[in-house]
Amino acid sequence: MAIIKPFQALRPPIHLAPLVAALPYDVMDVEEARVMAGANADSFLHISRPEIDLPASVDPHADEVHVQGKRNLDDFLARHVLLQDPVPCYYIYRQRMGSIVQTGLVVCAAVDDYQSGTIKKHEHTRADKEEDRIRHIASLNANDEPVFYIFRTNPAVEEILAGAVNEPPEYQFTTQDGVSHSLWVVADPALIDHLTKLFAEIPTLYVADGHHRSAAAARVRDLRRADNPGHTGEEEYNFFLTVIFPESQLNIMPYNRVVKDLHGRSIEEFLQAVGHKFELTPVEKAVEPNARHCFGMYLAGRWYRLQATSELTDGGNSVSRLDVSILQDHLLQPLLGIENPRTDKRISFVGGIRGVEELERLVDNGGYAVAFSMHPTGITELMDLADEDQIMPPKSTWFEPKLRSGLFVHLLS
Repeated sequence: MAIIKPFQALRPPIHLAPLVAALPYDVMDVEEARVMAGANADSFLHISRPEIDLPASVDPHADEVHVQGKRNLDDFLARHVLLQDPVPCYYIYRQRMGSIVQTGLVVCAAVDDYQSGTIKKHEHTRADKEEDRIRHIASLNANDEPVFYIFRTNPAVEEILAGAVNEPPEYQFTTQDGVSHSLWVVADPALIDHLTKLFAEIPTLYVADGHHRSAAAARVRDLRRADNPGHTGEEEYNFFLTVIFPESQLNIMPYNRVVKDLHGRSIEEFLQAVGHKFELTPVEKAVEPNARHCFGMYLAGRWYRLQATSELTDGGNSVSRLDVSILQDHLLQPLLGIENPRTDKRISFVGGIRGVEELERLVDNGGYAVAFSMHPTGITELMDLADEDQIMPPKSTWFEPKLRSGLFVHLLS
């Protein structure tokens, strides 16, 4: 059973919501965050990326960054940029990006579910990133950014979500990237109780995005439990901020790859080596793969279509048959020497929202030698692998639109 609970969100008043809402902390670097916040003192980036308010010489992971984040949260509260709801609520959050519409339920999920496996993971976390999120959450005494979860199709829950969005929303605004955001407050105790019971019948939730935030929330709970002789399990630190979406509404984009060099090979030698592994076809325009086991490759101003042969796609296990695994195991590692894509500085990852034009730009500008466009991993693939307790390769999925931070914050006490 999936345990969810309502909470008293910190959230902006209606007129400030468009100013406060910000992209997640991990989709931009520090300088991009400075530009995004600009002269906007109400941007949530002052809380999620507090290093933007410190000199550029300060290490983004230094203690003073976390102190600044708490100072900024206190300032938002003092200026009434964030206000706390008087009673525990659920919230319904809808995003519209062109033809893509996704509507999820904002709740607090249970750390116990994360640790027991009711919440399924599909990626490993990095210790340094996890530690940074632990310090950030602990300093704020809050989950300031939601985790993005999935549940398998459940008509009863989806009917409630569909009905709620027919009412006037609390928030309704469009961000600069053209994404529309709407929020409804669910304060009716009977409906809250009904939703809680419906989720108690759902056996599994799946992490779509936010493995590090989930792991950090669990670690913070364990630390606070150890320091609290009167721990009951009902304290707010036992729960963390989550938006849960039905699988049918989610949009996964590819997570493309760029590599800095050809690992000592000439262009001709590299093309020949790739041709021994894949069916290699020069093409006249950019390749955006529309089927599994097909890849695009941009090299020296030219696009190529790569088709994995049956030798590469048959056999093995469900992880090895993923496109990201096929590219890694049969090209990136043996031909380009990328042994560990999680740590190798020669490879970078480009979210599909940036398009194949970004791959061309990165190669044409000379910073990278070769780029690969991917077919997106499927939602069903992700959930099936998680059910098998399998771990996908890093950077296997890119979800759009991104959840905005600052529209709801969960205090831990």
